Amino acid sequence: MAQYIKICFILVIAYTYIVGGSKNKSKNKLLVNRETPGPGCFCKLNGEVDDCQCKVESLDSLNNDQIYPRMKSLLSRNFFRYFKVNLHKECPFWADDSRCAMKNCAVEMCTQDDLPFGLKEEEDKESENKYIEKAQSEDCPTKADVTLGDIDTTISKESQQAFKDWTKYDDAQETFCELDDDTTGNCDYVDLLLNPERYTGYKGESPHRIWNSIYNENCFKAPDQSGYNSQSLTEKTLEGMCLEKRVFYRMISGLHASISIHLSHEYLFPASTCYGTEKWGQNMEEFLRRFDHEQTDGRGPQWLKNLYFTYLVELRAIAKAAPYLEEEGYFTGDDEEDNAVKEGVLDLLNVVKQFPNQFDESKLFKGNKKEAQALKEEFRDHFRNISRIMDCVGCDKCKLWGKLQVQGMGTALKILFSGDGMGPQSTVKAGSKQKFQLRRTEIVSLLNAFGRLSSSIHAIEVFRRMIS
Repeated sequence: MAQYIKICFILVIAYTYIVGGSKNKSKNKLLVNRETPGPGCFCKLNGEVDDCQCKVESLDSLNNDQIYPRMKSLLSRNFFRYFKVNLHKECPFWADDSRCAMKNCAVEMCTQDDLPFGLKEEEDKESENKYIEKAQSEDCPTKADVTLGDIDTTISKESQQAFKDWTKYDDAQETFCELDDDTTGNCDYVDLLLNPERYTGYKGESPHRIWNSIYNENCFKAPDQSGYNSQSLTEKTLEGMCLEKRVFYRMISGLHASISIHLSHEYLFPASTCYGTEKWGQNMEEFLRRFDHEQTDGRGPQWLKNLYFTYLVELRAIAKAAPYLEEEGYFTGDDEEDNAVKEGVLDLLNVVKQFPNQFDESKLFKGNKKEAQALKEEFRDHFRNISRIMDCVGCDKCKLWGKLQVQGMGTALKILFSGDGMGPQSTVKAGSKQKFQLRRTEIVSLLNAFGRLSSSIHAIEVFRRMIS
């Protein structure tokens, strides 16, 4: 009996050692995946972000501990939750033959009763201006009423169109994306909290055509590339491209990765039975399909790392525009709400300004001035074209968030190449509004786009814990 007890005791010790050892090995393996190259999705999420001097670990800490909770609170406020957008534009590149009819693709527009007082007043002013224009056109003075001392204040249709063309041209000189003309009746306010970015079921040829058009026709190519394929771009081929072209690609790739993370993190699971209900949640299988080292031929982890590059660029834009944003009123007509938004923005900007390892835009477009200017114009034209491609998205909810995030990124680029100079210490001040201005839609899209990147980095940590 004693011998039997002894044998059992030895077996228990051995089992404990084996299980405990395997758990420790598993933990060590996860630790290795985070800190050194290896298999999995997260093998490149360590060390310096490409073409920057900031470490991934520093951004994880900054975002998850300080930025993300502040952004989540701030973007729930009325000033940032209502976004004015035109979802009725026709695709300028191909026939719009792939409209999504699924219920999750639909966008719920705001009515006048839904809007805060300040935004409702803005809408009323636009309607009032239309009525005034109509009244003026109906009551134009006759020739008999005009005397030599009168000033003819009527403007011909040709002149009105010319003014619009001049304004459009002036805007194009400083913006990196096409902004919707929110003075027309084609734009609607959308409550972003009621229309969150998540998986809608929009898939297949239509979204593939969107991304192929972005990468194949608008991203820069390596010197030895006859065609373009985002899947074939590696760090080795990127080395053959100049910094500006690498920046362009990494920003688009980072945006693409961020959107893919959102779709995996807010995935719609079908009902398990006929009487069950659909559920939203994290889909680890979908996340691995998009980013796992083995399932993406080794490219997925680099796509995740490009997200951190895009995050850094937009973080720097917000830091540069801090003096300008600090002077904004953030008016919605509710004093208590507006004061809370202002306090939230100031709190966020204090955190952003204190981060030391910012992206340095002064390294871009250097060298021969003529060549640098030509490259900058090409850079701008490519990005503006991508903003136009967003009107070709067949899913309205995907189009909404695509337009918002591309516009936010375009606003970030506009800020980076404006102000009193370029470099870590340069800023854009409110006193320079004669030369530089941000419309409300640009501020809303800038902060919401950055909020999407912030939520993606936070979601990466969620998936990391799920795997562990």
